[in-house]
Amino acid sequence: MEKPLTKNESLKAEKPDLSGNIRATLADPSLDRFSGDDEQFIKFHGIYQQDDRDKRKTGKEYSVMVRTRQTGGIVPAGQYLVYDELSSLFANGTLRITSRQTFQFHGVLQKGIGPLIKSINEALSSTIATCGDVNRNVTAPSNPPVDAIGVAVDEDAFALTRALLPRTTAYHSIWVDGVQLDLGLDEKIAKARASIDQANPYLPPPAESDESGAPVDPLYGKTYLPRKFKTGFAIPPNNDTDIFTNDMGFVAVIENGKLLGYNLLVGGGLGTSHGNKLTYPRLADVIGFLTRDQVIAVGSAVVAIHRDWGDRTDRKHARIKYVLQEKGVEWFRAELGKRLGAPLPLAKPFLFKGQGDAFGWFKQADGLWFLGLFVETGRIKDAGDYKLKTALREIAQKFGPTFRLTATQNLILSDIKESDKEAIEKILHAQGCSIVFNPGLVKGRGMACPALP
Repeated sequence: MEKPLTKNESLKAEKPDLSGNIRATLADPSLDRFSGDDEQFIKFHGIYQQDDRDKRKTGKEYSVMVRTRQTGGIVPAGQYLVYDELSSLFANGTLRITSRQTFQFHGVLQKGIGPLIKSINEALSSTIATCGDVNRNVTAPSNPPVDAIGVAVDEDAFALTRALLPRTTAYHSIWVDGVQLDLGLDEKIAKARASIDQANPYLPPPAESDESGAPVDPLYGKTYLPRKFKTGFAIPPNNDTDIFTNDMGFVAVIENGKLLGYNLLVGGGLGTSHGNKLTYPRLADVIGFLTRDQVIAVGSAVVAIHRDWGDRTDRKHARIKYVLQEKGVEWFRAELGKRLGAPLPLAKPFLFKGQGDAFGWFKQADGLWFLGLFVETGRIKDAGDYKLKTALREIAQKFGPTFRLTATQNLILSDIKESDKEAIEKILHAQGCSIVFNPGLVKGRGMACPALP
């Protein structure tokens, strides 16, 4: 007897454009929360609904968490300033760096969700697919590229990001076309956007429909993936993205100063459910070698294997790591080769020698500087004499560095002139945020992923 599919699978099949009843809920001022079904749909839009469990005895108090998409943790200064403003207008006044190199806004009330997400998109970012049964934010080395190899890896990470975005039109229909901003906020964002030297890298390819005219995603199909999917890039010898814990990893292969391609890793993930022996942590397997021009084809094929072979009857047993463990690595290599038209060659040797972030000042290859800042548990806030949020705002306004979020929830400010270093240090010191060069093993490696702050 076959096990029944989970409720999430039937929900996705009923609304393959992922629209749910989100639009109707937002339009009803009497509602302070989304329905149970829509709680699943809003995840695909980058939203988690939450309530404060400490207040449940007197009635549930709802808010949401909204997560941005920042491939490789790259945040232009103008974009950061928009986030700083939005966190005060619509959230709890803080920004949270995540282990996937994104930002989270906590404590967002129902009436603020639309303006917040619209503003994030106007600032040339997005929240699409930062949650849900799809490929999440793609991580990549956070240190500024020291040569053409680092630039190329960033380019490949962005290209794969766009290729793996869901093609639903509901996201932009609801959050971009369907929301009007206050004129003053719109003007502020337009000014910040003018300082960002890029187009929005998170606009998905055009949507497609089946023979009946119903929307269908050419990669994800009508029911998307069985569970979330996490992808990362790494450049040896530094494993700063913890690459073996990803569902899919690309490890740069370098010879004579040139990027030959990547070794493919598949099947990592550290999650487990207490008392459930069907779940367990697992490190990814090394599958084979691919060239740069194969990144999108290989990445899409791996995602498709998860789509077709992942467990849709038990969400706790639905990650691709269980496919690798139960079907075997050789089966996976053969299945991937069948989809690609040829098997991948054997992986090339690689070695990681370290992990973690560097704190303090470091010179970039182009002569500019970057500053590694320790951010305790990733929370950018003002609290008492410690005013990191104020300090970063002033630094962004005066010097315009690129913000780079790390996978261990710290922050790098890059592309800084040597003549500006002293002034930046003074700003940090004045706001009680002196540079921490050695936070200690326990404090420095401590991380948290809170439901509510």
